[in-house]
Amino acid sequence: MRKVTVIACLCLAGPATAQDQYLVNWDVVGEESKGHLVELIRIDSSNPPGNETEVADYLKDVLQQEGIPASLYALEPDRANLVARIDGNGSKRPILIMGHTDVVGVQRDNWSEDPFSGIRKNGYIYGRGSLDDKDNVAAGLMVMLLLKRFEVQLDRDVIFLAESGEEGTPRVGINFMVEHHWDVIDAEFCLAEGAQNTIVNGRTLTVGIQTTEKLPRRATLVARGTPGHGSRPVTDNAVAILAQAIARADAWETEMRLNDTTRAYFQRLAEISTAENAFRYRNVDNPDLTAAIQQHFLKNRPYHYSILRTSVVPTVISAGFRKNVIPSEATAILDIRMLPDEDVAGFYAKLAEVIDDSRVTIVPEEIYRPAAPPSSIDSEMFRALESAATRVYPGAMVLPTMSTGATDMAQVRAMGTQAYGFGPSRTIEEMNSGRGAHGDDERISEEAFVNLVRFLWLTVLEVAASN
Repeated sequence: MRKVTVIACLCLAGPATAQDQYLVNWDVVGEESKGHLVELIRIDSSNPPGNETEVADYLKDVLQQEGIPASLYALEPDRANLVARIDGNGSKRPILIMGHTDVVGVQRDNWSEDPFSGIRKNGYIYGRGSLDDKDNVAAGLMVMLLLKRFEVQLDRDVIFLAESGEEGTPRVGINFMVEHHWDVIDAEFCLAEGAQNTIVNGRTLTVGIQTTEKLPRRATLVARGTPGHGSRPVTDNAVAILAQAIARADAWETEMRLNDTTRAYFQRLAEISTAENAFRYRNVDNPDLTAAIQQHFLKNRPYHYSILRTSVVPTVISAGFRKNVIPSEATAILDIRMLPDEDVAGFYAKLAEVIDDSRVTIVPEEIYRPAAPPSSIDSEMFRALESAATRVYPGAMVLPTMSTGATDMAQVRAMGTQAYGFGPSRTIEEMNSGRGAHGDDERISEEAFVNLVRFLWLTVLEVAASN
């Protein structure tokens, strides 16, 4: 009778999905996943110099031990990229799982733990790369291993790319792969870093899915004036000229506009927010209210302010070499992050109008990340991400997001691939603690990391597995 009851319940529940077919012991798989993350953290792949080949070799050994072929592609011998592929039946185009193997450097004296120990302590894994981006690399590795072990029948090839050089030297990483080896990573969809989830009162409240990102289009201001002795004031002091130019650029209220991603972001966020915040989110483009709302964002939610506009932020000033010498030249770097649809040349021309000083030259930085339209929130992949979120993070709201930073998905999107960023769950307190990506004592919650692996696994099954 118990057997009959179970069968009846299953029939009433409807047909099982690919996500239901594979019974993964997440206690065991979680421990294995954490072990791989620890080993990856222990490899010092700080960029510069990178040394990503050592990471690629580790991944290749693990994959090949389980019968998954993997190849290395290197512009420079010590900075290899790894590509592994599990073949599907070819009825659909491939998906690409991508993570970068280099990390930013550390100031060891500021860490309470060895940044390359991968120590597990109080429910966290510590180390450089634990959040950026060896967590995604380890998750991608684990998904490939599970696909092979369960002999999952696939409609799509699943490609795993562990790429070098994301932290400032994409020429050896994604640029090299796109320009010279696109055929081995060409895919319909890509999954990579670029978003995070928010924990409130002990549960994941929002799941961020990055569908687009702002573009780094930095510029250097060069102010020129008359040099001389510091004891004799001049009317065209380059330092003073530069200071005025910086002040004008910093005060510039650039145009506010929404795109499909940010519009959906604010609409969905309003559904789970307090009445006061929901009012702001629903009226962000109301011409009668937007000015006050944006000032509130600027003071209280800088991320919200930034995703509404191309931002201009002074970051570096250089002038003079002695305290008693007026220099002939002074420079400043503006970290400009443009909206994906920004007219680059037109923006620089407008910036010149705002500065309004012929003694200041604007020198744009060479473009190293291409522009591309946002990935669709009405796609098979985005729906799969939403489906996986309901299983891993019950009750959470999925928010399409635009990253204010830059990722290597920009190059992939520019090739026509729909790319989506995801990440682990963290509390607001943890996000503000300084223990995040690029911070001291970078760490990831063990529970959040295992959920990240599970989230990726369910998403890949939903999109790639045969019915």
